[in-house]
Amino acid sequence: MSADSDAFLAMLAAERGAAANTIAAYRRDLAGAAEFVGDLASAGRDELAALAGHWSELAPATVARKVSALRQFYGFLIDEGRIADDPSDALPRPATRRPLPKLLSHEDIARLFDRAALEAEGGEIRAVRQLALLEMLYGSGLRATELVALPLAALPRDAPFVTIRGKGGQERVVPISTRAKAALNRWAELRPSGSRYVFPASGRSSAGHLSRVRLYQLLKGLAGRAGIDPARISPHVLRHAFATHLLEGGADLRILQALLGHADIATTQIYTHVDAARLVELVNSRHPLAARGLARGGTSV
Repeated sequence: MSADSDAFLAMLAAERGAAANTIAAYRRDLAGAAEFVGDLASAGRDELAALAGHWSELAPATVARKVSALRQFYGFLIDEGRIADDPSDALPRPATRRPLPKLLSHEDIARLFDRAALEAEGGEIRAVRQLALLEMLYGSGLRATELVALPLAALPRDAPFVTIRGKGGQERVVPISTRAKAALNRWAELRPSGSRYVFPASGRSSAGHLSRVRLYQLLKGLAGRAGIDPARISPHVLRHAFATHLLEGGADLRILQALLGHADIATTQIYTHVDAARLVELVNSRHPLAARGLARGGTSV
């Protein structure tokens, strides 16, 4: 790695609060490009344009990530006065389309909660924990990592919110519903001591927290028992359901951005596409002319 690359990565960490995984990904992308074109700071447009062929077998999303890393790197060099001309406009422009998230209906959510509540009625510790986890995932839209690593100190006794430290170390305040608060209080009565986390790990590592892998397993098991295909369920899918259903209920996109902890509103805007997709599905399935058109061999509205 060159001194310029090291300085750029140091800036990402110090000024933008980039996470370690993000820094590592940028480092790999810059190093891979440098192996092909040589010194990035002195590379011209022709060398950067040739990367299109070098990356031809990669997925468009992967190419887009690499291009983003290089564009930011050259922007840094411009800002630092290291180069006078930005050659990054010669980089390939892959046509990427952000995939729509998997969707859960309100009925799917109701089945999950009905099953989780039924299992928690007996007071068994794992079932009570399961219900609290589900309430926080769907009720507050937390990421899996944020939930399993949630420290006790982040939960105020009386205030109806929790302070989350998300990607890049950025903090945000997320409301806790009355239902979720009740589930957490019930879990607090049974929760093993000895850990600073809300959801401690079990077994010998009880001082640590529940793992993301275990959280995935718990949700998929619950889905199966609720009669839902486990492949459709994950912590991220529940986060998407939280966002989609809030938007359907009239939530403002900027408020949704703050609740989800998105740095860029463009990331949140995918939910407007989800909402539009639901509207199209609704028209095609429920409009009076839809059934009539299909019956005559036509297409849906």
